[in-house]
Amino acid sequence: MTTFKTLFAAAALVAAPGLATAYECNWGKAEQVTMSCAPGTTWDATAGTCTPEATG
Repeated sequence: MTTFKTLFAAAALVAAPGLATAYECNWGKAEQVTMSCAPGTTWDATAGTCTPEATG
């Protein structure tokens, strides 16, 4: 039983840095947004929508 506890503790200590790195790798992705507009339109940050490109 003692051997099992020791192996479990060692495995947890070995895995902890990898799990922490994997968690941090996903940090901030929910806040990032990629916007693409259809051809002939551009992003209007004030309106928050795609608007037709001005021609002239």
